[in-house]
Amino acid sequence: MDVLIKIKDREGVVHDLQAPTDMAMNIMELCKAYELPVEGTCGGMAMCASCQCYVLNDIALPEMGDDEEAMLSEAFYVKPNSRLGCQIPITESLEGLELELAPES
Repeated sequence: MDVLIKIKDREGVVHDLQAPTDMAMNIMELCKAYELPVEGTCGGMAMCASCQCYVLNDIALPEMGDDEEAMLSEAFYVKPNSRLGCQIPITESLEGLELELAPES
């Protein structure tokens, strides 16, 4: 099953993305699959913050782990609604999630 996730890129364009829930993907990988400008330099290990995004609506996300919290404490442009895309697995509960890509550091 696919879920709809809306991602606003750094130019302000909103992309409606169909995200498969059966491929063990995360938000960073989804962005890369749709060729949105997300580097994912560390390969999804919560070690670079190049996939930082802002959560724009009230969708329940997995709790932030220690690695993600530590990386965001050192990253640029962090807001209270910041998350690392690589740490958000795509599941059916993300239907309707709205995100905005953080500025590149």
